[in-house]
Parts: sequence; C-alpha cells; structure tokens
Amino acid sequence: MSVSGTDGPSPAGGPLEGAVVAVAGAGGPAGHAVLLRLAEAGATVLAADADPLRLAEGVDAARFAHGGATVIGDTVDLLDPAAARRWAERAEREFGRVDGLVHLVGGWRGSASFAETDLADWELLHNLLIRTVQHTSLAFAGPLERSGNGRYVLISAAGAARPTAGNAAYAAAKAAAEAWTLALADAFRKAGRRAGGEGGPPAAATVLVVKALLHDALRAERPDATFTGFTDVRDLAEEVRALWDRPAAEINGRRVSLVPES
Repeated sequence: MSVSGTDGPSPAGGPLEGAVVAVAGAGGPAGHAVLLRLAEAGATVLAADADPLRLAEGVDAARFAHGGATVIGDTVDLLDPAAARRWAERAEREFGRVDGLVHLVGGWRGSASFAETDLADWELLHNLLIRTVQHTSLAFAGPLERSGNGRYVLISAAGAARPTAGNAAYAAAKAAAEAWTLALADAFRKAGRRAGGEGGPPAAATVLVVKALLHDALRAERPDATFTGFTDVRDLAEEVRALWDRPAAEINGRRVSLVPES
C-alpha cells in the first residue's frame, strides 16, 4: 500500500515548491532518484553522503535534469552527532527553514546461518542503520517542528518485521531504527497537543518499507532476473515526494509497505 494515490509524478508547483529537504545517504541509486524527484517537485535539496564522488554524481544529475533547481551536496559524517547537528543548524540558518529529512543511509551484512552470525556485522550495522537515524532525528527534530509541515522519512526493510536466521543483525538494526523513528512520531504528536490547536502534529515521522530496491545498474547486472517484490528507486522517490501531499496527522507514525503485491 502506497501513500501517493497517483498514477504518475506530479509537477512542480505543489506542496514542495520552495520547501527545503535534506537527504542523508544521497550517494546511492535511491538517493539519486530522490534528489531528482524532489528537485523536479520544486524543493531546494540538501544532499549528504560520506562518498563525495557518488554524491557529486547525484547532485550534478539532479541539477542538469532540472535547470534552475537548487541542489547542494555536502559530505557529512552522520556518525558524528555534532556534525549532524551542524548540518541541520546550517540548513535552517541559510534557508530559513527545513521541511524534510529523508534517511537513506544503508548497509547490509548477513550470514549462512544464525549460528554463524558475526557480531562485528552488528557493530557495523548498528552504526550505519541506527546511529545515523539517532543523530539525524535529534538534529532535525526541532527544525522540522518549526517548519509546521515537516517530514522525517525512514526507508526500512520488510525483514525488520520478519527476520530470518541469516539476517539477525540486519533485521534487528532495521527494527531498532523503526522504533526510534516511531518515537519521534510520538514526539511530534505530543508537540501538536501542547500547541493546543486542532491542526494535528507540526511534523510527521514515517517509515517506508521495501523488500529490496531495484535500479538500472542492477537490471543490467542481472538481465534475466525477475526481481519479484523489489521496489524501483523511481517509485520510492515518488512515494517520498507524495508524503507532503497528505496532512501530517495522516502519515505520522505510519509504517507504509511499498512491497508490490504479487
């Protein structure tokens, strides 16, 4: 079930026109697709990744595809909470607002069996999949609330709810990241109540769930594969954009599956 409710992309001029959206982990195929879609929708996009070359590729592609779009890349160490906080503060100071943070930082490690799980994999995934969520959410929660229509978007995996023997570390890390994001959603909900109005929360934290992501390079690498249950990165990007089409109260605290029905 998606949140977009549309058969195709919507043009610029909608709710993202003039918005400021940060994308963490923007250097991969999903990040590139999200940068393109947000720029097309009229947002100012602030992209961050630990890999400057991959980040530059995505930023340049989004700028070229949408002439006049403001897409800014920055290498930010999201394992450093102070660096994440400086990124958020700089964004709000320079642009006057921050309307979204899309978390795409990823990583995977697995094993042949449960007994063969290497706890070094847990240490790696704990940093990539949990710490970066903690640091970005704590850094951006205030700016997103002040936006009045902010979005914190976590891309998660179906395996978080259905862990398998060889994916214990990965599934546990994804589940923890989801729990942290839903705690942020509760903070937004309580902020709305404290405000005393009837407009609901001032921002929303939402989890978008995929089985796996599909992109052109993967298709080229495995031309005979069917990729059953995979979500194309362009479809993911449209679902991210569509989160601003609905009131925050409708999507805050939701875990939305983007796994195609077979």
